[in-house]
Amino acid sequence: MSSAGDIGLFLDMLAVERGASPNTLDAYRRDLTDFADDLSGALNTASTDDVRAYLARLEANGAKASTAARRLSALKQYFQFLYAEGMRADDPCEPLRGPKKPKPLPKVMGEDAVDRLLTQAKQACEVAGLTPSKQIKALRMRALLELLYATGLRVSELVSLPRSVAGGGEAFVVRGKGGRERLVPLTPIAQSAMTAYLEALDADKRQTRSTFLFPADSAEGHLTRQAFARDLKSLAAAAGLPTKGLSPHVLRHAFASHLLAHGADLRTVQSLLGHKDIATTQIYTHVLDERLHGLVTSCHPLSDAT
Repeated sequence: MSSAGDIGLFLDMLAVERGASPNTLDAYRRDLTDFADDLSGALNTASTDDVRAYLARLEANGAKASTAARRLSALKQYFQFLYAEGMRADDPCEPLRGPKKPKPLPKVMGEDAVDRLLTQAKQACEVAGLTPSKQIKALRMRALLELLYATGLRVSELVSLPRSVAGGGEAFVVRGKGGRERLVPLTPIAQSAMTAYLEALDADKRQTRSTFLFPADSAEGHLTRQAFARDLKSLAAAAGLPTKGLSPHVLRHAFASHLLAHGADLRTVQSLLGHKDIATTQIYTHVLDERLHGLVTSCHPLSDAT
């Protein structure tokens, strides 16, 4: 069987047995194809030396440690699949260890910056003389931001929300990574922003009723992540905020960090974010560290001792 055929079988396994999302499958396909293109022979017959040489070339070409680690992880899982299925007698990645990746803190917007962004989104909806399409776009952007900051949804979860969540009251269920479901609470402000947007959408007779909350003329039928990220940068610029490095994911980080800063416990934040492992959520403990340091400094009876 060709390398492409083996990759297809591997991706089918990820989708069926592990519930991998389309985005995850695309990432695995790109990583495996990149390695296959680097080889002189077939992907499924690659040796340990082939993989080692590939990783060395990635490093020589300036690839980040995180990129090399991700590529190696994809290769490990692919060859483990071939081994388990009896399609190879060995795993060429077994002796290899990935490069150590630094653990950078997530980029987080401060509360003042988020407030400025939300205020700008609200004011954009109140500009006089907006055409119906521009009014809908402004209301949609405000609804997106209020929902994102209120729930901490992944951007892929947010843009593909079904319209039915609008009738779910103070909470709704979202299906996240691996098909895992979690309950997501809604703030009154987010509910109000969503209602205003849907009322304007339904009032425009040119709009076709959709099952998506944020319908769009795209292959998926809903607003794309890229379009949302682009509009977010435009809104931030209008609010006088720096746009470099700004993305919807930064607001997800802000949601988690701000909750912790105001006293939420790590397990609750883990559940709200939909993290399978609390170790993933612990990247936000820098916020807890700062808060605990402040508590000790201000409250400990010996903090002022000299």
